[in-house]
Amino acid sequence: MLGLELIVVLGLALLLGERIGHRLGIAPPLLLLVIGALLGFIPALREAHLPPEAVLLLFLPALLYWESITTSLRQIRRDLRGIVLTGTVLVIVTAGAVAVVAHVLGLGWGPAWVLGAAVAPTDATAVGAFAKSLPRRNVTLLRAESLINDGTALVVYGLAVGITVGGEHLTVPHVTWLFLVSYVGGIAAGVITAWLGIHVRRLFTEPLPSNVAAVITPFAAFLLAELIHASGVLAVVTAGLIMSQASPRLTAAATRRQGEEFWALSTFILNGVLFLLVGMETQSAVRGLQGTDLTYALIAVGVVSAVLVAARFVFLFSVVQLIRLLDRRPQQRLRRMNHRARLVSALSGFRGAVSLAVALSVPMTLDSGAPFPDRDTIVFVTSGVIVTTLVVQGLLLPVVVRWARLPKDTAVREELFLAETTATEEALKALPQLTEELGVAPAVADRMREEYEVHLQVLRARDGETDDEDVLRHERHFTALRLELLATKREAVLRLRDEREIDDTVLLQVQRRLDMEEVRLSRRPVE
Repeated sequence: MLGLELIVVLGLALLLGERIGHRLGIAPPLLLLVIGALLGFIPALREAHLPPEAVLLLFLPALLYWESITTSLRQIRRDLRGIVLTGTVLVIVTAGAVAVVAHVLGLGWGPAWVLGAAVAPTDATAVGAFAKSLPRRNVTLLRAESLINDGTALVVYGLAVGITVGGEHLTVPHVTWLFLVSYVGGIAAGVITAWLGIHVRRLFTEPLPSNVAAVITPFAAFLLAELIHASGVLAVVTAGLIMSQASPRLTAAATRRQGEEFWALSTFILNGVLFLLVGMETQSAVRGLQGTDLTYALIAVGVVSAVLVAARFVFLFSVVQLIRLLDRRPQQRLRRMNHRARLVSALSGFRGAVSLAVALSVPMTLDSGAPFPDRDTIVFVTSGVIVTTLVVQGLLLPVVVRWARLPKDTAVREELFLAETTATEEALKALPQLTEELGVAPAVADRMREEYEVHLQVLRARDGETDDEDVLRHERHFTALRLELLATKREAVLRLRDEREIDDTVLLQVQRRLDMEEVRLSRRPVE
């Protein structure tokens, strides 16, 4: 029964965290961490642990895929150099800095590098949860960094564990080969999976089978990469970026709507459950250490957390100066970010469930049969660092964002206006030809032209291109009236069902159409 009880408890905890978070203005992930830690005091739930395989093979592919297909590829291309540096070099530098500090604190070099690899990568889930208030470029940089740095960290982790256990050897050619296979193999696996996914989705055009193919895609990419010992993370990200470009022409509207709603719900649940489980694992890690070991581990948590922030600050501010010194092209100057914005990015290096999964994946024993040295300390420090970065940086970030006074990001609104007006103008231009080709009656064409012209007027008035308050008022009244009429129609249909004039199946069909119209109207900006 524990599995069923756990599902119910986690679901209720997720709802509670979201509710309290929105009421108090606190980021829900912070509350979910606290709730998870409190759940750890329930004796029956102490048996529940987060299997590292669940994060690496179930949670991670799904979450990374959704982040990839909703990330701006154009922005990634523009800032590719910075993203690659933070996703590779910064991870290695951070892992090394943590390893040195951990060794000074008493860990052997092998366990110290394992700890460094575990806490080095930022977490895409945590970044997505805390960085929503930042300008688009900052968010894209942080998300893209989080998408690829897991692959680097897992290579470092595998090497550190292998050397400690006794199955790996440290030479420059060997390490170079591991990174080459990880990156090139991962990208190749992602390209192959995306190519196969495109052909499969062309065969299955109906919404349900097409979206099943979409759900399989990230797991297939991860599996293919794992089979060739490459980076499953990079495979999923590559496949997601390719599918983000192919899907708009590949799928129908019904398929896209169904897929977006599925991914939005599933990633919301997965994200929330991850934060709850991290809180529970942190509480479990505290129970695993006592006395002097606990004191030492608490000191290590504080020191390692400080090292992570310091390493990120130093790297971001030093590398940018080096780039400016070496690259003086005019286009490079256009990419420059002021120091306040860079300070915000430096403070946004949240750690999350991937770090915990890496720590929990540390083997119990060495090849000799002896226990893996300091495994409990690695798990505890990693858990503590995750909580520290999420809580401390999560509370500081809004304050720093307000202090930074970042310029208002109007690019999305401007591009949205451009896209909608261009699409409407192109439709109006094509209307006469389409009317003739389809043999549409002139009255129908005139009605359609009037609707599109009114829509174009609303777009221009809303954007401030024209000062026509009457148009906006008309749009607000139109939307409000349509919503009230839909509510009246829904009540009438429900009454017919209650009076047994129509069947439940008929109600569902009519209700589905009314719901689609209500959602469309509710999402229309009418300011």
